[in-house]
Parts: sequence; structure tokens; C-alpha cells
Amino acid sequence: MKRLARFPRLQALQEVPRTAALGALALLAAATLAACHGGDDDNGGGGQPANSLPSFISGSVNTQTYDGVSDDLLTAGLGKTGLASATAPTFAKPAAPTAAELRRLAIYSNYRALVDMSANGGYGRFWGPNIDLNGNDSLGEGKIAGKEYIAYADDGSGRQNVSLLVQIPTSFNPDQPCIVTATSSGSRGVYGAISAAGEWGLKRGCAVAYTDKGSGNGAQEISTTLVTLIDGTLASADIAGTKAIFKANVSPSALSSFNSAFPNRYAYKHAHSQQNPEQDWGKNTLQAIQFAYWALNDMFGPVSGSTHQVRYSKGSITTIAASVSNGGGASLAAAEQDTDGWITAVVVGEPQINLNLPSQVSVRQGGVPVGSFGRPLADYMTLANLLQPCAALAPAAAGAPYLTTLLPATTNAIRTARCATLAANGFVSGGTTTEQATDALNRLHQAGYESDSDTLHAPMWDSQAVPAVAVTYADAYMKASVLDNLCEFSFGTTSAATGAAGVTPLVSPMPTIFGNGNGVPPTNGINLVYNAGTTGAADHRLATPDASYAGAACLRALWTNGNATMAGSVNAIRVNANLRGKPAIIVQGRADALVPINHASRPYLGANRVAEGSKSQLSLYEITNGQHFDAFLSVAGFDTRFIPIHYYDIQALNLMWNHLKNNAPLPPSQVVRTVARGGKAGSAPALTTSNLPPIATDPGANAISVAGGIVNVPN
Repeated sequence: MKRLARFPRLQALQEVPRTAALGALALLAAATLAACHGGDDDNGGGGQPANSLPSFISGSVNTQTYDGVSDDLLTAGLGKTGLASATAPTFAKPAAPTAAELRRLAIYSNYRALVDMSANGGYGRFWGPNIDLNGNDSLGEGKIAGKEYIAYADDGSGRQNVSLLVQIPTSFNPDQPCIVTATSSGSRGVYGAISAAGEWGLKRGCAVAYTDKGSGNGAQEISTTLVTLIDGTLASADIAGTKAIFKANVSPSALSSFNSAFPNRYAYKHAHSQQNPEQDWGKNTLQAIQFAYWALNDMFGPVSGSTHQVRYSKGSITTIAASVSNGGGASLAAAEQDTDGWITAVVVGEPQINLNLPSQVSVRQGGVPVGSFGRPLADYMTLANLLQPCAALAPAAAGAPYLTTLLPATTNAIRTARCATLAANGFVSGGTTTEQATDALNRLHQAGYESDSDTLHAPMWDSQAVPAVAVTYADAYMKASVLDNLCEFSFGTTSAATGAAGVTPLVSPMPTIFGNGNGVPPTNGINLVYNAGTTGAADHRLATPDASYAGAACLRALWTNGNATMAGSVNAIRVNANLRGKPAIIVQGRADALVPINHASRPYLGANRVAEGSKSQLSLYEITNGQHFDAFLSVAGFDTRFIPIHYYDIQALNLMWNHLKNNAPLPPSQVVRTVARGGKAGSAPALTTSNLPPIATDPGANAISVAGGIVNVPN
């Protein structure tokens, strides 16, 4: 709202009921908007410019209105009960689902992917469609009526095709407008942050600006050339043309040859677009905001003849850039790039962010320097992918919760073999498996991984979260084509019994990939394949006795050997932590084993203080017993050890809203000391507020201090 201080008449209008303001609006709108635009307009001198579609929008804008009964913005008609169901929505014709059916499945899958949906967790009690902004169970099924706008942003090539989507609830108050961004986490599609940020924004009556940030869930089936369109329906690549979310930039003959050599493989946008999409994540988030402005003017702007005019001009809408993980990193990047005042404030969770690290920055815990800090994802992820299978056998990691058991008879044999190969190649030391595993875990500590995450290395690797990210981002940073099979990895269907690749699936994953897919393998039946397996291509975990060590070592070498393409791509995504004085909150779990806090939030806080000095308005809330994947809290062993970060994301958004609207001070940076639920793995007691202390106004000894770039976090 700071920019409105320049235009007191408009500010006054936003502080009175709409009915009282209508007459005044008619008299003042022309003069006010002329002031906003410096007198410039493109409507023949009428004082109010036409609501022109942003130049980056490619093709048509599609709209759909939802009644809040049969279908809606938040739950796609499923309501709180339908989202909680373990049974996913089905299709009338499974081989040819409609766009509406795919949207419903996408909302169902993406909502559940980012929050704890377990019976004793927080869903339906601390968050969920039925929970109001005060934390009360008052909203019934929680369906929200409103309108959606969706379109592509593109650079004119027809190859970027970044999906942008705006949801405007019927509760939107045009006299007190607000926007919340919901940039997708991970490599998810455009609905990828609907539970992380979209739900809060819609309940607040704000427009929600989504984007898949150009890494979204676009796929191409090589054998059929089928690709996904913006609404999830399918077309062949040649027919889709520039309307595809993504299609491989290679000739049909080359794809045919590739398919003969590597049958049943898939190209993915994040990995294989050859565009390093991460460098544009901040820009894409800003584009989503600008598209939301256009949509709001389309709905609420005055009409002259058949033309909508501008009611909301740049900076006139309270806008919170919010999301988690990659979406959180994109929000921070957008705020740094925002020189025009589109963004009012920032609230993000567990941001994946790569820094240009000032020399003044250091990170200490309890006054002791941490093992390492501020490394880019390309560094720490390829190292974790190499060491985690071995580190899982360290005594300190005993009792880790496993998301999968691979093939039960071979799980520990695979880990033992990885330890032996690592030792033979000088990556770890020790004469026994236990010594090698302990050394692998120690090396992860030295590389900045907290001991709080020791029991998470096994599930992060077993679930393929780390291997999939390591491969996908290496492909992206190397600008690799699907034809390259970088480090002998590809994406394909595999045998459930043996792991062998190249099998023709009984049911093609393509019809449901928009609804179920997450943009990286494993997803919707498509797995990470190592092509140079002992007996041929196979699931990377089973392709060789040491779980495709050679491929993992190859990925690592791309970074450690200073590959120029990878280094250039990583440098292109680095940020400077200058939020330009915007109030901001970062929330992250200390036990995060996917995006270690020492490489993300902690050094970002220090770099921000160097960049902004006394003008910094950034607070970091570090949550003990918090890790990256709240959805894993339904897994035995996660439920007893960890608490939901989402609870604190919501609290942070409420704190920021109170700050923006009531000038309430933001609590300072601090460690929030939660209490694990304990109990028996798989049946932990119900989550209560005793497990979840609030973010403190005065954190006392739990305060995180920052001085001259030096961040000191209490133990």
C-alpha cells in the first residue's frame, strides 16, 4: 500500500465501502488514473487507458467461471471430503479424459502432494478448505466460486510457453484488492502451489496468480510424439505446434532413431527444453502478477463501448509473492528483480535459491561455523546423490523411515556396494562398510547438511527425490536434449518386477500425466533409467549392483570439473538477496535434507543484510523438527519425528497480512522449537498446538542474530 500514499484520493476510496465510493469514483477516476500514468493514455485522450493484454501473452486467453457447487477454484468440486479421499477422481473415458476431468485430477494431486493429509495430521483441523482464516472449522466443504483466466507467456519463439493462470474468487473486493502469487514448487504444473499458497489467498479474497515457471509438467512420449497442451489434453507434436506446453526441439527422424535405440522413453520440459528455465523463474512470477492485473481490470475496470479500461495500475494492489521450495525461490528472485513496485511483500517456505555470496557472509550455529554454506543446488545435490545410499548405513542414521524398500532382499546390498565403490574411488574412506558409511555421513555434514537430517538421507534417495533432481537439473543446466542421455540417464517406463527399462506400459501414462505428473521422474509410471546397466537399461537403483554409481559420479564431475556450460547456467540463476526494502519472511525446517538450510535460508539472510543493511525487512523463522516434504508425514517414522512446515507458512502469511494492513511489527528472526509427536511409527498421536508453538514476538534466547553478514543461529 505504500505506493498509494502518492495518490491519497485513491487510497481514501479503498478505505470506504464500495457503495459509498461509486459516486466519488466516477468523479475522481480519470484524474487519479491520469496521475498514476503521468497523463499518458492510449484511449484518445479520455483519461483512462485501455486494458491492453501484456505483450508477453501468446495466443488466446481462456476463461472459465465456477459456481462453487458443482465445481470451484480450490477443490475442483471435490470439497474438503473429496480432497481427503484416498481415491483419486476418475474419468468417464480413461483413454481420453476431458480438460475438466484433468483439471480436477491436477488439483486433487497437487493439493495432496504438498501438505500432510493423514488422519492425525493437520488437514481438516489446522488447514484445509474447511478451516477459516482464524483457524476455525467453519467453512464446510470449502468450495470457492470464481473465475479462472489461463494463457501462455512466451518470447515469440513458441518454445517457452510458460503457463499463467489467475483465479479470482467471487469474494474479491474490488475496492480493497489483493493478489497472492502461487508459483509452482518443484517442476509441477500450473496448479502446483494450490495448497501451499493458493488456498490462503483465495480464503483471503485475493486473486491468486499461478505460473508453472516454464519448468512445468509438459511431456512428450517419444514413441507416439504425443504432447500435452495447456489444459492437459493431448495432441501429436506436429499438430500441436506452438500450442504444446513442451515438445522436444529435435527432428522427427532423430526422434525415430532414438526411439529405436531407447524404446518407451519420455522427454520432459524442465530437463529437456534446452533453455535453462530456472533463469527466468523470477521473471515468470512477475509476469503472473502482471497477467493478474490485466484479468482484474478485465473484470472490474470501467467499460467504454466494448473496451475495458484500466482501474488498477502498477503498484496499486497489495501483492504478496508467496510459495514454497522452487516456487519460494522464484518469489525471492521476482522480488529482487521488481524495480517497478509490482510486489508489496514476500512470504516463502523452504526456498530453493542459488546465491552470489558476498565475502562478508558466514553462518554459525551456537557460535560455531557450520561445515559449509551457500553452495548452489548443482553442487550439493550431485554430492548427496553420490553419498546418500552409503550414508544411510551409518549407525547415526539407524532407524530411518523408508519410503520404499526397493526390492527388500537387495536394499542393503545396494547400499553396501555403493559404499565399497565410493571407497575404491576415493570418495569415502574406511575398511568396513560401517566405517565407509560413517565417513559418507560425515562428509555430508562437512558439506553443510545438518545432523538433524541424518535419518532423512535414506528416504530422500530411496524415494528418488534426490536422484531425480540431480539428473533433471544437470540436464537443464547442461541444456541437454533428450537425445543426449546425459551421463547415461533417461526417463522411461520400467518393469515393476525386475526394473528393466524399455517395457511397453499396459496403460500409457500420457492421458493422465497432466493430472498426476510432477514434472520429474518418478512420476505417473515413468522412472529414472540408467542406460548402461549390467544387463541393459533399468531403473537406476537396480541397474548395477552399486545403484548406477558411474552415472552419479558423472553428474558430480560435471560440477567438480568446472564444465563451462553447467557453470554458465548456474551463474545465470544466482541472485543477490537484495529485496529492495520489501518486508519478507522465510520459513524453513532445520532438518531439510533436500534443500539444506545452510545453502538456502541462512546464507540468504546474511547476504540480504549485506545488500540492504538497515533497510532490510527480512525475517527468518527456522523450525526444528521440520523437513522438506510435509506429504511424507503420513509415512511411518515421519509422523513421529517431524512436524508440518505448512502450519508455519500459514502463520507467516497471517503475520505479513497484519503487518501490511495494521502496521503490526513482524517478529524478528528466530528458531521455533517444536515438539515431535512421538509415539509408535505409523500411528503417532494426533497433532496438537502443544507440538506447534507460535512464532514469538520476543524470541529471547531463540533469536537469530545477523551482524555484518554473519548469521548466528542458536543451537
